[in-house]
Amino acid sequence: MESQNMSNSETMPTSETIALTEDTRLRVDIYSMLAHLLRKAPDQNVIDWLAALDVEAPNALKQTTGMAAAWPLLKLAAQKTTLMATEDEYQDLFIGIGRGEIVPFCSWYLTGSLMEMPLAHLRHDLKQLGFERDESVKEPEDHMAALLEVMAMLVEEGENTLQARFFNRHIATWCERFCADLKTAKSAVFYSAVGELALQFLTVEKTRFVEAN
Repeated sequence: MESQNMSNSETMPTSETIALTEDTRLRVDIYSMLAHLLRKAPDQNVIDWLAALDVEAPNALKQTTGMAAAWPLLKLAAQKTTLMATEDEYQDLFIGIGRGEIVPFCSWYLTGSLMEMPLAHLRHDLKQLGFERDESVKEPEDHMAALLEVMAMLVEEGENTLQARFFNRHIATWCERFCADLKTAKSAVFYSAVGELALQFLTVEKTRFVEAN
C-alpha cells in the first residue's frame, strides 16, 4: 500500500518470482495491511477496501476462532468510520501533543524509553539480514509498523528460520501488550478493531513460531 520503511540490499523474491501458498500470501497481506494502518491513517481508498472485505473467504488462517471474529469487526469499523474520524483518531493515538496515547516502539515497551538497547539489537539484526534504513524516515526502526513491514518481506522470502528468529526477538516480546493498549485506548474506535485483528493475528504467528522451534 505504501513504500517500505526498510529496503533490502539484496534482491527480494516477490509473488511473481516465488510460488506462495494461499496461507503464505494471506500472511504477507495481513502483515502489510497492519503495517500500513500503523504507519499512517488510512485514506478513503483503504477505508473503502476494508469496508468491502470478503470476511467469509475460506482460508485456514482467517477461520481460526479469534481471527474469524476479528475480520467482521474490522469490516464493520471501516463501514462506520469516516476519513476525518480516522485521521483524528490516528493523530490522538500516535502523535498527540508531545506524544500520543500509544508509543508504538519496541524500546518504549521493553524499557520505558526510546532509543534503548532493543533498538541497537534490532539494528544489528537488520544489518545481518541485509536491510538498509530509508534515510527519508526519521523515526527509529523499532516502530511496530516497520517491524511488520520486515516480517512481510521475510514471509514472502520464505525462510521460516529467519521469520521465527526476527519475530521472537523483536515482536513477540511486546506485541500483545501493544495490541491490548491499542484496543482499549481512550481515542480508539476504528483502531480498536485494528488492535483486535493485530492481537489475534500476532498470537497465531507467535504460536506458529513456538511450534517451529
